[in-house]
Amino acid sequence: MASQLEAPEAEAVGQSRWAWPALALPGIVWLVLLFLTPFYAILAVAMGTRHPIFLSAEPEWNPLRWDPAPFVEVFADLFEGRLSVIGLRTFGYVALASLLCVLIGYPVAYFVSRRAGRWRGLLLVLLLAPFWINYLMRMMAWVNLLSPDGYVNRILGRFGGSPVDWLAGRPSTVILGMVYGYIPFFIIPLYAALDRIDKNTLEAARDLGASPFSAFRRITLPMSKQGVLAGLVIIMLPMFGDYYTPNLLSGSPRTRLIGNEIDTFVNQSTSLGGQGAALTVVLMALVAVLMVYYLRSVARSSREARR
Repeated sequence: MASQLEAPEAEAVGQSRWAWPALALPGIVWLVLLFLTPFYAILAVAMGTRHPIFLSAEPEWNPLRWDPAPFVEVFADLFEGRLSVIGLRTFGYVALASLLCVLIGYPVAYFVSRRAGRWRGLLLVLLLAPFWINYLMRMMAWVNLLSPDGYVNRILGRFGGSPVDWLAGRPSTVILGMVYGYIPFFIIPLYAALDRIDKNTLEAARDLGASPFSAFRRITLPMSKQGVLAGLVIIMLPMFGDYYTPNLLSGSPRTRLIGNEIDTFVNQSTSLGGQGAALTVVLMALVAVLMVYYLRSVARSSREARR
């Protein structure tokens, strides 16, 4: 009798074990194809050949014939040539924009998750509203605000200030534009992490004599670390490849980023397509390091939580 009852239970366990992987398999295959196929094409272009007459980059699909010369040129330029300045500028812009996103976004996410009360729904809608508008359209609105006759200069004129040419290659304009464009992507995962923190834990800390600031520093801040890291990963990965924000808000060589160089190599220069593809792979390796750090941090936090 017991064996008859155990057989259906074992069969149900076996079915549940394979049910979700089977449902996820089509999506996994789809994502792998959409990543591996383009990535292989980029490698084929990066280590391919040049047309003998037109000098355009031609992919080499046979990996046994790949030539790593474009990678050597890109690495040499990154450490000693013109790309070294652009690379340092990109790191600086991304670091400053990410820092501003944390300083601005954390208080907003904390207020919405803890202090908004009955206004929480409306504030969440306002936070999600930028996702309904195309990024380029939002950048064009930013251009209109910062134009010589835009509202920003009009407000400065009302208070006696002189007009500022914000769109004339100013690094601050590009950095603030990146913050404006990407900060919603930072706030949403951070809000989710803060909202998951059990309020009973904070109440227990206060019952034990912790001040509100001490409870925030010892409980809320450490427990929201994964949300901060998730938000940083989400915004930093596209920031490193961003080229349209400097183009729209500056267009000056003084604010060119790595993304602008890749765009020039691939789309505007037929003879440098291999270097552009190689620089793309180098940038992918860089953002992969950030992703690996985030995944290891998440895995470490999960192990500590299970203890």
